[in-house]
Amino acid sequence: PVIADILARQKVVVTFFAANEKTKEGDGSLGEHWGGWWRERAKEGHEFAPHTFNHVYWVADAGKDAFRVKPSAGSRQGETYILDRNGYCEELSQSSRRLHMLTGKSPLPLFRAPGGRLSPSLELAAKSCGYRHVGWAAAGFLGDELPSEKFSNAMLLDKALRGIRSGDILMAHLGIWSRRDPWAPAVLEPLIVGLKQKGFCFKTLKDHPQLGIEQAF
Repeated sequence: PVIADILARQKVVVTFFAANEKTKEGDGSLGEHWGGWWRERAKEGHEFAPHTFNHVYWVADAGKDAFRVKPSAGSRQGETYILDRNGYCEELSQSSRRLHMLTGKSPLPLFRAPGGRLSPSLELAAKSCGYRHVGWAAAGFLGDELPSEKFSNAMLLDKALRGIRSGDILMAHLGIWSRRDPWAPAVLEPLIVGLKQKGFCFKTLKDHPQLGIEQAF
């Protein structure tokens, strides 16, 4: 809710990549408890895309069209097993279907691999079922999951303001439990304000000029 309030106040729209991860309230990030929250985000003009349903990390390729994976959510959380191409596509499609159900909007034909971990084979597998991977710019890694003892909020804010360039895709999370000094309340709004003062504007990935979403597939 803190992040949503900041985005609304600053009139910034973003692309949410979502998996059904554990939340401190309710039945998971794509559960019924948060349904109203997602619907409000859709009304505000945000876009949505899958992040696999069970936050499935790619570990290694395991032969042709097969992958060793380790989800951090769901009934097989923490287990390492083999998933074939169809299984990975279903992870993406399940997340996409759930987002559509919650928001009423068709998710973008994009995905983000958990942790940014993937191989060319996994990327091709996802593309075969209609999803294109989108990462982030080096300067756009905003560092909200890094330990605050080593990477202070002031340091991360300064780094982003100095490094971000036109067209960069920025990446942050809706919540990181492990960071002792929370990032979003301290950094997100000053970052948005600072970038606006430099002449930047913000758009969803649907409107990113280099992605060509309408012609991608």
